[in-house]
Amino acid sequence: MKRGHDRARPARDTALRRVAREARPFLRARTAAILRLSGWSLLEFAQTFFGGYGVARALDDGFLAGRPATGLLWLAVAAVAVLPSVLAARGVFGRLADLVEPLRDGLVRRAVARALSGALGRSGDVSTRSLSQVTHQSEIARDGWAGLVLTLRSFVFTAAGAVTGLLALSPALLLIVLPPLVLGSALFLGTLPPMAARQRAYLAADEAYAAHAGELAASVRDIAAAGTAERTVAGSRALAETQLAASRSLARWSAVRVVALAVCGRFPPLLLLLGAPWLLRNGLTPGGLVGALTYLTQALAPAVQALMTMLGTAGGRLVVVLDRFTDAPPPPADEPAREASPPPAQGPARDTPVAELHEVTFAYGPRAHPVLDRLSLTVGAGEHLAVVGPSGSGKSTLAAVLAGTERPTGGAVRWRGRPARPADATSVRVLLPQHAYVFTGTLRDNLRYLRPDARDREIAAMADAVGLDALLSRLGSLDAAVEPDRLSQGERQLVALGRAYLAAPPLLILDEATSRLDPAAETRAELAFAALPGALVVVAHRLGSARRADRTLVMDGPRTQCGTPGELLRTSALYRDLSGLWEPGEEHAIRSTPPPSPV
Repeated sequence: MKRGHDRARPARDTALRRVAREARPFLRARTAAILRLSGWSLLEFAQTFFGGYGVARALDDGFLAGRPATGLLWLAVAAVAVLPSVLAARGVFGRLADLVEPLRDGLVRRAVARALSGALGRSGDVSTRSLSQVTHQSEIARDGWAGLVLTLRSFVFTAAGAVTGLLALSPALLLIVLPPLVLGSALFLGTLPPMAARQRAYLAADEAYAAHAGELAASVRDIAAAGTAERTVAGSRALAETQLAASRSLARWSAVRVVALAVCGRFPPLLLLLGAPWLLRNGLTPGGLVGALTYLTQALAPAVQALMTMLGTAGGRLVVVLDRFTDAPPPPADEPAREASPPPAQGPARDTPVAELHEVTFAYGPRAHPVLDRLSLTVGAGEHLAVVGPSGSGKSTLAAVLAGTERPTGGAVRWRGRPARPADATSVRVLLPQHAYVFTGTLRDNLRYLRPDARDREIAAMADAVGLDALLSRLGSLDAAVEPDRLSQGERQLVALGRAYLAAPPLLILDEATSRLDPAAETRAELAFAALPGALVVVAHRLGSARRADRTLVMDGPRTQCGTPGELLRTSALYRDLSGLWEPGEEHAIRSTPPPSPV
């Protein structure tokens, strides 16, 4: 895990660089659209320039010189300069679409292509992530990019107009105005990388605490049974303290950002007023002083504040979202595992185990904690293995890895002495999940789904062994129509169990596939499967399944312990705690009660 964490760190550190690298060819291909947008924005430059310059001339050449008509004329020029910029808004937004919509379309195409490639090449949650990218994240990128372009365009041409106007009034003005603007901008830009890092840390801490809270809500009984309340509270406290530390660090850097805004927006007018006597002695006119204040308060300060606000909010969010589209794709399915794997076998021998896990590690993502950590397990032919543990301990993940529906992130999975391959799955194993699959058709078709050549007498023997005879009697015959919605959850599970019994695979994995049956029906089904020659792995939701097994694997997250029920009672504190939830008299009641009709 440490190696994976180290590999992820540089990817986070270079997120802005990676986004910028892909942005350059995107912008070069749209140079014409940028030039058209800039052409319309020149009107905003003219508005800013004449806004301050007109006020200065109105005072110096008009009102202070005793010519009010000239002063009114210059004020009219400043007012009329606003009208073209208002009319230009339509042209600006028209050209904006030429930059924004291609970005969204390209992101959607990339997300769809990655989803299709991932679906064809490997298993995982690629489709869920890609759905979020196509719908939600691409819209965030679209809106953030549009806002950034508008704000950056306005800042560039407003600042250019204001600086040109200040030069026209007096070049000495720049000696007072530019230093605080440059200092504040540099201070603000310096806060962007640490702010982004603190935002990521805060979001990661928030997600970790939310995931922990969700696990606690589903595992209260297991925590109480295992006596791990104090450890759980300590873990919750540590996650909460991590989140608090991240939020405090984020708040400290936010305070620095406020200082940067103050330096840019408040200091230039203040320094201008303090330096007014010196400026007036060196040739600045009173009208020029008022015009400079107009530039600072009405143009530069709002433009700088808008730009910093946009970069600090939507800009940071835009980089994070685009980084999700530009990060390295997941490794292909045929990439070999880096961990050592056992030497290849020449062919299945008579005493070859049905399934083997060799130093298997599995985690849901490169930065997630492993659910399975270097787990080695052997399931022999004809063996009955039970898997028990608290909710969220990885039992279903183990079943999926053992069945080959999830690819381990490290180690090797072998079936009958050979590396597990999807092409061999149907001939080696059957995995029954908790939610049974039953389709509309006849009962016979449902039962023969995995073995179309099964005969009626074999189906009858199966129904008697598994406990399907009550459902068969209720429906009337094997040719009766089955409507899934009219079957109870327990009846659906019985149909799936009967289907697997007829297939009689070398390896049968029941992932809480009997959870909707009563204890008597569950016992009957498990004993029937245990009598078959194949290996049986049961992810148990009742500890009675563990007592019927040859061996039991106790899972407590990445920590595991395997042995017979008697051995585990002596060596596993967790198994003893789980055993306390099961009444010994229940077994006698199960064995002495005839199997009822499933509900």
